[in-house]
Amino acid sequence: MINRILIRIKVLQIVYSYYQKGSENLNSAEKELERSLQKSYDLYHCLLLLVTTLTDAEQRKIDALKYKYLPTKQELNPNTRLMDNRFAEQLRTNDTLERFINQYGVIWNENDTVFVRNLLNEILQSDIYNEYIQSPDSYEADHKFWRKVFKDIILGDETLFDILEEKNIYWNSDLEIIGTFVLKTINLFDTETLATQELLPMFKNDEDHQFAVRLLHKTILEYDENEALINRQIQNWDLERIALIDLFIMQIALSEIKNFPSIPVNVTLNEYIDLAKYYSTPKSGHFINGVLDSIVNELKTNGILFKD
Repeated sequence: MINRILIRIKVLQIVYSYYQKGSENLNSAEKELERSLQKSYDLYHCLLLLVTTLTDAEQRKIDALKYKYLPTKQELNPNTRLMDNRFAEQLRTNDTLERFINQYGVIWNENDTVFVRNLLNEILQSDIYNEYIQSPDSYEADHKFWRKVFKDIILGDETLFDILEEKNIYWNSDLEIIGTFVLKTINLFDTETLATQELLPMFKNDEDHQFAVRLLHKTILEYDENEALINRQIQNWDLERIALIDLFIMQIALSEIKNFPSIPVNVTLNEYIDLAKYYSTPKSGHFINGVLDSIVNELKTNGILFKD
């Protein structure tokens, strides 16, 4: 579930922090990486639980209106489609999510009341909801509703990012990637899904987990060696104009190029160029591509690198 794109982002964050703090403890860096990856997986559960949290908020809202002084006819006979949503009930009874709540407690609590209420109102006022309550009452409609809400409303909510960042500092760069896996998980459910429905694993396989740990180790252990390779290529550049993050990106990219023979060079280059475009300056991608391409050619010429 945690893919290599997110792993590279996490390694970049840990490496940047490692050298900014002047740390020399590799074990501490590894523990920090493991903690960061675990929190990404926690976010996956947290976002899934937002479905039941919003459903519960609708229940409380309807109950409050029903028992207020002089309720209207509509308030006494509300539309309960959202409260009765079958997909939301599947999530509520899912064994894995129940274990997560038992271990970590309630994620969405009274501190999030305003956010949850505003998000619920946004959903209730949407065309998606209007189409839903006018559609035939079926599991398919229930399932489709939450899939569209999650994709078009929740993941695009302007305040969600800030709320998540307040909950955990590790979540500030995870939402877009983890959100795609939540959508994939929603698609796993169907009318036959029971409480034992498996969610996505933390890693696709152990190889991805080992990739994360080894990439971090090699980047730190080969820092001086990679720095020398980079410095030879940028000696004619104005060093003050080179973003520090670009240097760290190239450090990690070189460690991946040299230590993971099964990953083609062009795949690594493309991944880190994209990373630079997102985390650095608009011109960083072009700069990093040029420097790394020259280093790759140097390594091949010297008989150090043999893969394409």
